[in-house]
Amino acid sequence: MRILLARHGETPWNAEGRYQGQHDIALSETGERQARLLGERLRELPITRAVASPLSRARRTAELALGQERADLLQLDRDLQEIAHGDWEGLLASEIRARDPNRLRAWRDSPETVQMPGGGESIVQVFDRAWPAFARACDGLGEGDTLLVVAHDAVNRVILCRILGLPLSRLWSFRQAPTTLNLLEGPGADALEVVRLNDCNHHTPLFGEAVHRAL
Repeated sequence: MRILLARHGETPWNAEGRYQGQHDIALSETGERQARLLGERLRELPITRAVASPLSRARRTAELALGQERADLLQLDRDLQEIAHGDWEGLLASEIRARDPNRLRAWRDSPETVQMPGGGESIVQVFDRAWPAFARACDGLGEGDTLLVVAHDAVNRVILCRILGLPLSRLWSFRQAPTTLNLLEGPGADALEVVRLNDCNHHTPLFGEAVHRAL
């Protein structure tokens, strides 16, 4: 089984560096272009199943990645939604630094310890819903099948931490750029290897900067 784990394309809030969480922010023009380029890259690749977060930035990325011919493959799973940032949603890092500096420092240094304020989630809670959703998406796929999953930065990170055997304290030890691809292979969700990590070749040169300013 092959799994293409992708992140959604850029949004205006990504470009500005705002924490968007579960606010339903649409793709920017740049994000639409990135997703179309992802679709061109995947055009000739047989895809067996596709699952995405229902937030419009992930759903639209999945639609453009699949193209009209494969649109009926797409399923949505709300457990793949981005982390709920609570009171941080819509704010710049500089604004959070002024209002909630200790929590922001902990989010950078020990993210597994942080509960987002105002009814937001912890990264552990994200894992507890996202990993079962990922496993459901993989369920029943065979050796020659390919799954496309389009989700979000925090969701991808907790899934990849599990596969790589990393504790959630290492959440920031790799990158997940807009419309990045992670290629995973194995017989099932609990026995996967990472073949490619944060591959943005469809829109960013090898030594270019795939802009990532939030989370």
